[in-house]
Amino acid sequence: MARSSLQPWLAASKCLRKNPSQVSRIFARTAYTAPHDNSSPLESGEDWRKLQEDRAYFKSIVDFYGEFGSTQTRDNTFQPHHSLHRPLAPSQLTLSALIAAGAHFGHSKSLLNPNFMPYAYGVRAGITIIDLDQTLPLLRRAANLTRAITSNDGTVVFVGTRPELRPTVRKAAERIGGQAFHVGERWLPGTLTNKLQMFGPEVSQEQRVTPDLVVFLNPLANMHAIRECAIQHVPTIGIVDSNVDPRIVMYPIPANDESPRTAELIAGVLSVAGREGKAIYDQNEGRRQLLDSRYRRGRERNAGALLAGLD
Repeated sequence: MARSSLQPWLAASKCLRKNPSQVSRIFARTAYTAPHDNSSPLESGEDWRKLQEDRAYFKSIVDFYGEFGSTQTRDNTFQPHHSLHRPLAPSQLTLSALIAAGAHFGHSKSLLNPNFMPYAYGVRAGITIIDLDQTLPLLRRAANLTRAITSNDGTVVFVGTRPELRPTVRKAAERIGGQAFHVGERWLPGTLTNKLQMFGPEVSQEQRVTPDLVVFLNPLANMHAIRECAIQHVPTIGIVDSNVDPRIVMYPIPANDESPRTAELIAGVLSVAGREGKAIYDQNEGRRQLLDSRYRRGRERNAGALLAGLD
């Protein structure tokens, strides 16, 4: 390669040492717009022809070597914020995603609850390892329950009272829409068992105060809320760690309850399932309204024909 053809690359390398931010602009100028001889302007048709040849030459180099570059972007690669803002659907959930979120780490072996033994894989370095082969189907079962409840116009409440869980429960409720709510500060005792005192007679009678499903991201800190749900016969889903009795909730999900990424993954999967159920409900509701309108028009048409026949 002649020295004249290397001048754009040499100019870019000199600029890199002085000011790295100017590299892209200088490369674009020298590779596509600079004449064959940078020291002299275009004076004849031959200079213009050389300029076009250099432009085509450098463009072919860029296009050829560009195919060997990386195709990874922020959209097609994992980012730490994806579990919160772009969660997986239940059909896309894998063991790799659970492992990446740290869902398999339990508590110390000395804190193992005897009733958690069916969900324990083993012990390593004194830490109980949770069997994710048990977690995956149980999480999918909970997602199917959430989808079924929202598809029948049911309400879901996400409860996570630790500071790092508040954005998670808020995002999960917003993802479903008007059929979901969240509790991020504190569950007030008597919310379900003393509705008249908490909300007043008018609100408790005219509005749906009792939810159809409650999801607990940290169940041990909300045992009083779980008791109220049991008294009111409200189904509960909870992230159960190795130091927790899985029987405290109706649909346990054995996983690490102290990892924010695990909570974001599980809450995101459940909220996506709830959003799918809400879409099914809206579709069925639109079809029902269409059939009702057709039925009313048919009745009006038949009534008009009957009156015309009587006249």
